Amino acid sequence: MGRLLAIDYGKKRTGIAVTDILQIIANGLCTVETPKLLDFLADYLSKESVERIIVGQPKQTNGEDSENMKRITPFVNRLRKLYPSIPIVFYDERFTSVLAHQAILESGIGKKERRENKGLVDKISATIILEDYMAAAKA
Repeated sequence: MGRLLAIDYGKKRTGIAVTDILQIIANGLCTVETPKLLDFLADYLSKESVERIIVGQPKQTNGEDSENMKRITPFVNRLRKLYPSIPIVFYDERFTSVLAHQAILESGIGKKERRENKGLVDKISATIILEDYMAAAKA
């Protein structure tokens, strides 16, 4: 059994979350500058066994794809060519950024740290995507 890896793909930064090897717990791994994402994944996938990659699919409230899908689709196509043995699935990420902001506020992280650590939202969003995916898979 390998890990599940979730990606919250952004124009500037991308949040990454992974499960433990038994796929019980989802944890935020890091935030990567999007232009460096493929290099990061190459390094990570060479060291860790990943069973599936879950990519957040941004949708508008009416259910249609958001503008960011224009960037995500070519990225996922490239990822599928580079790693044909790893299934890559999309998962609806509506409202994950809102939930991530709410979680950060509730955690008590100060205003200064929130301003300085913009990547925290991306990492938490990836974790929420992964937790939601895992919950849906069990249902």
